[in-house]
Amino acid sequence: MKTTRRTFMMTILAAAAAIGGSAIMGNTGTAFAAQPGGNKTLVVFFSWSGNTRDIAGRIHQKVGGDLVELELLKPYSSNYNSCLDEAKRDMEQGNRPELKTRIANLERYSTVFLGYPNWWATIPAPIASLLEQYDFSGKTILPFCSHGGGRLGQSVTDIAKLAPRAAIKEALSVHYGGGSSLNRDIDAWLGKAGIGG
Repeated sequence: MKTTRRTFMMTILAAAAAIGGSAIMGNTGTAFAAQPGGNKTLVVFFSWSGNTRDIAGRIHQKVGGDLVELELLKPYSSNYNSCLDEAKRDMEQGNRPELKTRIANLERYSTVFLGYPNWWATIPAPIASLLEQYDFSGKTILPFCSHGGGRLGQSVTDIAKLAPRAAIKEALSVHYGGGSSLNRDIDAWLGKAGIGG
């Protein structure tokens, strides 16, 4: 049975309640504020097809903290070919699409899991918008990427250029949705980073 976006969000909210974290998705357009006294871990991601969203949800279940989906003020088309055209235009022109999602008190997070699809061997423009809009100095960034065969491309290098004062850890590369090994792959990646899964 195909999981709908609503079902997925309800699952994430239930999981967050079970582990004591907070799951806040950016689809309301309101500002996201970190919970006082909460975990200093942020899982933030941009997803178009849903692959990165699923990976982010699984990571969040393992590490807790706050979960935020980046949404655009003017979203990319839901049509695949139109989305490709729009996203490629943004990349080629160096556009930074305006984010609908706002993150208050980013400074309180010490660890940021940053998720995105690999588009043309790099990060999509909304991730560049995030990295340029906020100060990631002194934070540890753990990138995770969904891809159709291009692996990480130059995405980690481009993240480092946009967040030069952050510590960038080894990235997780996931082919499409990751398949049956996804949870094991995430656990191994977290283990290498010294984070218990």
